[in-house]
Amino acid sequence: MNDQPRTQEFTVSGDQVIAKVKELVNEGNIRRLIIKSEDGRTILEVPLTLGVIGAALLPVFAAIGAAAAIATRCTIVVERYEAGEGDQTPA
Repeated sequence: MNDQPRTQEFTVSGDQVIAKVKELVNEGNIRRLIIKSEDGRTILEVPLTLGVIGAALLPVFAAIGAAAAIATRCTIVVERYEAGEGDQTPA
C-alpha cells in the first residue's frame, strides 16, 4: 500500500480558479483540494469525499471563489485517491 498521496499542482489566475476546480471535481477521485496564494500560503483547504456532487458542492465553490478573489494567481493542489483505495474490506 502506498502511504504517499498522489498530488498535482495547477497555477491559474484568480478568475480561472472556479472553472479549474469544477473541471477537476468532475474528473472525480479527488480527496483534498488546497488553494495557495502566490507566496505559497494556504488560503483554503477542502477535504472532499467520493460521491460528492452537484448542490453539495455549492458552498465549497462559494468559499473557493471568495478565496480566489483576494489573489491574482493561485496554485491549486489536488490530492487524488489511488485506484482501488477505499474499495478494500477489512479481513
